[in-house]
Amino acid sequence: MLDKEFNYYLKHQNELLEKYNNRYLVIVGENVVGDYDKLEDALQRSGEKYKLGTFLIQECTEGDSAYTATFHSRVRFN
Repeated sequence: MLDKEFNYYLKHQNELLEKYNNRYLVIVGENVVGDYDKLEDALQRSGEKYKLGTFLIQECTEGDSAYTATFHSRVRFN
């Protein structure tokens, strides 16, 4: 749904880090339309300007820790 925005972030992550390190970016299409210190501010202000589902909020950090998750299971097979 927001593939274009996420792919833009991935492609430009290094250059975005130089300008927006540790900030929450609001991306519409292939444009950064806002940056905020707090996720809550990014969501509130962007929700006032854009229809929900039309923008991506992405934490701008080094590596993939802001957009990946690891899950562990305690399931054991005998």
